[in-house]
Amino acid sequence: MSDTKNWRFDTKVIHAAQTPEQWKNATQVPIFQTTAHRFDTAEELSEVFGGKKPGFIYSRLRNPTNEALEKRLVQLEGGADAVVTGSGMAAITAALLAICRTGDEIVAGNSLFMSTFLLFNNVFKKFGITVKLVESADLAAWQAAVTDKTRVLFVESIGNPKMDIPDLRKLADLAHANRAPLIVDNTVATPYLCRPFELGADIVVHSTSKYLNGHGTALGGVVIDAGRFDWPADKYPDFTSFKERKGKLAYIDRVWREIHINFGTSQAPLHSYLTLIGVETLALRMERHLSNAMRVAEFLQLHPKVKWVNFPGLAASPAHAMASAQFQGKGYGALLTFGLANEAACFTFIRNVKMIYHLANLGDCKSLVIHPWSSQYLSFTEEARRTNGITPELLRLSVGIESFDDIREDLEQALAAI
Repeated sequence: MSDTKNWRFDTKVIHAAQTPEQWKNATQVPIFQTTAHRFDTAEELSEVFGGKKPGFIYSRLRNPTNEALEKRLVQLEGGADAVVTGSGMAAITAALLAICRTGDEIVAGNSLFMSTFLLFNNVFKKFGITVKLVESADLAAWQAAVTDKTRVLFVESIGNPKMDIPDLRKLADLAHANRAPLIVDNTVATPYLCRPFELGADIVVHSTSKYLNGHGTALGGVVIDAGRFDWPADKYPDFTSFKERKGKLAYIDRVWREIHINFGTSQAPLHSYLTLIGVETLALRMERHLSNAMRVAEFLQLHPKVKWVNFPGLAASPAHAMASAQFQGKGYGALLTFGLANEAACFTFIRNVKMIYHLANLGDCKSLVIHPWSSQYLSFTEEARRTNGITPELLRLSVGIESFDDIREDLEQALAAI
């Protein structure tokens, strides 16, 4: 078998981290549905607890099924090590709490998933951690927001729901000039479309519940470390012991040892198993997702009842040039927003879709629609909703992998009912 380092992405999604010889020659990783693992001697368990010998102790710490998913996602993103978590929000929380303490600041793009926005503005504030939000694509705003208290920069590779595209290389350069790491939430783009580590990012997070799983069957998240950031002692004193223990893997060791274990953010082995199955078809699914989304955006753009379409693939999009360069012509994502006359028109549209599902998710192989103003962002103030790009006439569409003609026909008949 050829060296895995030379495999193309489409092969890695299937074969990366496959070890049938360790699984009684099974070609799919077994579900290790166990709370704990037995040891023959006290000496052996002591060695594993002390980190002198690899092994599995208790599934809140590590689990073989989860480890298989971690290793595959590390190869897909080109990282050094990873920790899978029980959800995407658990991954984001762990990624940031491993870096920040009371009094620290985070600078983040303001195009954020709803729960990330609430975590930053409500929860972290109570921990004494300040989050400064800036326009994701405005480098000058990022530069103005960074201070000597800034410990990390955080951004989404495709903003949800603004559909803006930040310049990851320039943000990485800015972060490193200020001796801080860049974290990229790559959920919407996926490593098929965007590889943040190749653009200078230090840490990548995902909600694996979305495109990586692809079928709406499992919750999960992951924190992936490039293993490159140095964590200078004068700025990150909490990393000293972790650097002594793990060297370049100090960050992921701290995520695992201090946050993941003690906050109990473990992923269920069954969910890792289901996500591994989903990952095997990621490359094929993304091809269809991306082509369908482009065609849907073009269709909606010409429809008389659609007031506007926000999708990076359209030439009129402010994000088009950056997306074309950063995604190397592969596509522009499979998420888009579009506007109707008003909220009432949006409600009528949703009542009339037949094939497209109305639910609070994205990245499923099925096409999904939601009216964020009246649902996910309902608890937000009007100012906060508009800051996040949410308006009463906006619908968000996650374009699936069905036949484009069937998607178009469902959109047509739902729009005709308005």
